[in-house]
Amino acid sequence: MKKITFLDAQILVVDDEPSKVRLVSELLGFGGYRNVASETDSSRASVAFQTCQPDLVILDLHMLPKDGFHVLSELEFLIPIGSYLPVLILTGDISSETKERALSAGAMDFLAKPFNSTEILLRVQNLLHTRALYLELLAERNSLEQRVQERTEEVLQGQSEILDRLALVSEFRDDATGDHTKRVSEIVRQVATDLSFPLEQVDLMARASLLHDIGKVCIPDNILMKPGMLTALEYERVKDHAAIGGEILKGSHTPLLIAAESIARYHHERWNGSGYSGLVGDAIPIEARITAIADVFDALMSARPYKDAWPPAFVLEEIERLSGTHFDPSIVASFLRVAPNLMKLYASGPGLPGLLREFVTVSAPSSKLNHTGSFSPFSAGALASAGSRGTPVLASAKAQSS
Repeated sequence: MKKITFLDAQILVVDDEPSKVRLVSELLGFGGYRNVASETDSSRASVAFQTCQPDLVILDLHMLPKDGFHVLSELEFLIPIGSYLPVLILTGDISSETKERALSAGAMDFLAKPFNSTEILLRVQNLLHTRALYLELLAERNSLEQRVQERTEEVLQGQSEILDRLALVSEFRDDATGDHTKRVSEIVRQVATDLSFPLEQVDLMARASLLHDIGKVCIPDNILMKPGMLTALEYERVKDHAAIGGEILKGSHTPLLIAAESIARYHHERWNGSGYSGLVGDAIPIEARITAIADVFDALMSARPYKDAWPPAFVLEEIERLSGTHFDPSIVASFLRVAPNLMKLYASGPGLPGLLREFVTVSAPSSKLNHTGSFSPFSAGALASAGSRGTPVLASAKAQSS
């Protein structure tokens, strides 16, 4: 019912005696109520209720073939929860037992027979007034909830934009477009989806992974942008970005930043315990394990001032080879399932279409093969693979490139 004008309220009268129905209907009409429906067949009370959609039901208890208690039990399933739709009982039986039973079944008020016209009109007015107040409060609550929802969405949108900009800051010197963090986020999203995480958690991990390299803001340019190989000391300095990122993001109580801290701090851990902090296997947070593969994959697929891009076929071969040592085997399996779709992320940009053609047809030149027969963009026996600065793939890489 909209904002109730009492006289426009829908009222349903249910009684198996037509004379009593006429009496009540006439009294309500004299009181100015214009929308009064009635039903003398108690077996059709629920049908009448659904047709009328009343704001108030006036119900007799002693009826055939169904008594008022039976009708109340049927109406229980038809009256919307929380709608405060009042039922006024008309009865000559005003015993405590009858009242208690009817109130337990959903009745709101009683009127003993015989009744006078003034009393029934006052009872009806009071019940409709209470319903009107309830519905107004309900509408106000819904309006407030809507405004809170809109405000929450604005806050989340602002939070997302801030994350995007912070991520761009962390990548600006290494990747001025910020595309690396965006691609890592999308890879995390697809892998987490394949692993059947709930949609909300998938979104959380994908957004949190945007900040995986936020700690790079504290790495000097002369190291981060060095075109050649890093010294062992420089490499150790680059490794600090994981701990720095964790410290920057720690202490939050929001799920997004808690996940972002975990990813920033632990995305360089390795499944076998040979990573930055030495965590092993399942002790590495799942969001960090997924981001680790995404980060290495995108780094190897992308050119940097200090490294060439790898052909996709060799990138996938390397990821698969590192399953069980660097990466969680279950996540590698998931990654390989979504890999064909991930290649779409690299279908634009200078030179990339050619790389995608190599994904299907590549055969490595002999001058590019190392002593293991694996592709390397470096000289034979030097560096098996390396990603973005701070993302080495093989242990032998740490002194040559990062």
